[in-house]
Amino acid sequence: MAIPPAAVVPGPRRVLHVDLDAALPALVADATGSDALVVGHRDGYPVCTAALTLTDNPSDAARVLAALAAASQGSAAAAPAPVDDHDLPSVSVVVSTVVDRVEDLGRLLDVLEHLDYPEHEVLVVDNRVRVPADDALPALLAGRAVRLVEERRPGLSAGRNAGIAAARGEVVAFTDDDVRVDPRWLRALGERFVREPGLDAVSGVILPTELETPAQVWYEAYYGGFSGERSFEPVTVVPDDVPGAMRFARAAAVSPDGTVRRRFPVYGIGAYGAGANMAFRRTLLEAVGGFDPTLGAGSPARGGEDLAMFVETLWRGGRIGFEPRAVVHHRHRRTVAELHAQLHGNGVGFAALLCALVAGDRRHLAVLARLVPLAATAKTRAAADALFRGRGADHRQAATAAVPAVPDTRVPSTPVPRSLALHELRGFPAGPSAWLRSRRRWRRVAARRSVSG
Repeated sequence: MAIPPAAVVPGPRRVLHVDLDAALPALVADATGSDALVVGHRDGYPVCTAALTLTDNPSDAARVLAALAAASQGSAAAAPAPVDDHDLPSVSVVVSTVVDRVEDLGRLLDVLEHLDYPEHEVLVVDNRVRVPADDALPALLAGRAVRLVEERRPGLSAGRNAGIAAARGEVVAFTDDDVRVDPRWLRALGERFVREPGLDAVSGVILPTELETPAQVWYEAYYGGFSGERSFEPVTVVPDDVPGAMRFARAAAVSPDGTVRRRFPVYGIGAYGAGANMAFRRTLLEAVGGFDPTLGAGSPARGGEDLAMFVETLWRGGRIGFEPRAVVHHRHRRTVAELHAQLHGNGVGFAALLCALVAGDRRHLAVLARLVPLAATAKTRAAADALFRGRGADHRQAATAAVPAVPDTRVPSTPVPRSLALHELRGFPAGPSAWLRSRRRWRRVAARRSVSG
């Protein structure tokens, strides 16, 4: 693994899940290291995270855990009432894969088959262009209550669209083959649709499964694992209620009591959703026409298809629920090379996403002309903050430090190498040409399908 020059190489971080409703465990440093990411749970669901530096004295960690438990007391009181099984919508879970992570896919299916949900189906979309002679997929699916869908046209969007076409559920949920879902993941998504019948989509929390390598620690510290700041407060993201709001392409995140927590451009919806943990009403997916096949992993555009769907939902006046009880656990890229490639792809994919949006609706162009300079400045400042000072709330928290009122600090702060920001920023200018290549390729693929069909 090539470590960037001048980087301070962090040690592994233990990911510890602590039940704050029970007797608090005695935590001490061990052979795996002293730094940890504590995920606090109440009623079986995560409600906060906190960075913790462990010592040989368990009372040091106990003081932090006690403060964490006290600070999250309100989360238990806010727990929603359960929804009767008969009221839950039927759900189709779609996993599109190129079968390059067989063990991860197997572990995911082990859970998906036995989720705590009354009416759901699991669809695995084989999105490989070519199937090898030693194909591992048939043996993996043998004996499982899983439907197999084949989609030989390349790209994650094509795979997901094939899953949508085959789905029978009222709601279609998506996750990735390198993710482990919580056993109550689907119930949390389905119940949120019932509690808010006006929702078109629901997303949830993504936590790391491990922080064992420098690349994983850096990604969690720099990027928060996925998108923006991790939050455990349920909100509903709606188009801003100012007349002509889509002229300014703004959205508002509204808490259950009606308080507007944040206003932001719709293009920043990634702070509240990602493709590894999202669900949409099938009627919305059909109205939009599915995911944009010129975007996503497996295309030259590299990504952006999930955010494009969220943006399109808001652009049409729809509503997105962020449900922190819907939890999945993601295994971040383990090597620096993989991390650099991922961040570069994120930059390419976001710029390609903007190009695709403009091609679909020219009104985006006028909005972006105003927002891009501001966004570039904000991104540069955020990168500088992550590189030189650590993320805003991500400073090292010693075992004796005070816990903030709403703890959400992630791993102990470690300076991340400049290469992370540089790889992402360099991806932005490559996005437009990548999207054009992707569009040309998809037209050729579609034309071949039309001829052969």
